Amino acid sequence: MTTTNPSAVEPAQGDALVLVDVQCDFLPGGSLAVPKGDEIIPVLNRYLAAFSRRGLPIFATRDWHPPSHCSFKNRGGQWPVHCVANTPGAAFPAALKLPPEAVVISKARFVDRDAYSGFDRTELEARLRLVKARRLFIGGLATDYCVLHTVRDALDRGFKVFLLCDAIRAVNLRADDGAKAEAEMLSLGALPLLVHELAA
Repeated sequence: MTTTNPSAVEPAQGDALVLVDVQCDFLPGGSLAVPKGDEIIPVLNRYLAAFSRRGLPIFATRDWHPPSHCSFKNRGGQWPVHCVANTPGAAFPAALKLPPEAVVISKARFVDRDAYSGFDRTELEARLRLVKARRLFIGGLATDYCVLHTVRDALDRGFKVFLLCDAIRAVNLRADDGAKAEAEMLSLGALPLLVHELAA
């Protein structure tokens, strides 16, 4: 993707990195694997290092479902059982270099309510306000579901959003779902960013 940033983007005070649902069940071999989802981990590690080095806040959302969550096919939902709280599939992969200071936000914790957005019935907004975040750098899984909804909600709440276009992958139930979701996020005001455009 060609981005519109004229020069390197320098993370600074007022910025926060938000990783969306980079969990084992969404990676190859997981129960709801996103195609090529593992490809984003080395890229996200570069973003993580840049934010950690500057002492800037890092957040990681995760699906944290009860065993009989409404989104599961055995409950009439759309998806196979995935990311059940306190199971290996809900864990962050070992290859993802989340620093100890990263704030973990658990979502979709209520049995009869699905939640794609990291803001949906979580403390994410409150925690972002607490650290006076104004610009959010958002990447993760999956482009056409949880990333899309998290970016929408971030923009609705007045945050400026950089979409980490090299650190997202789509489920693509329909072949163009990911491309449509990415186009929608940019049309709503998210700014595209690639890791090589991040200041060292």
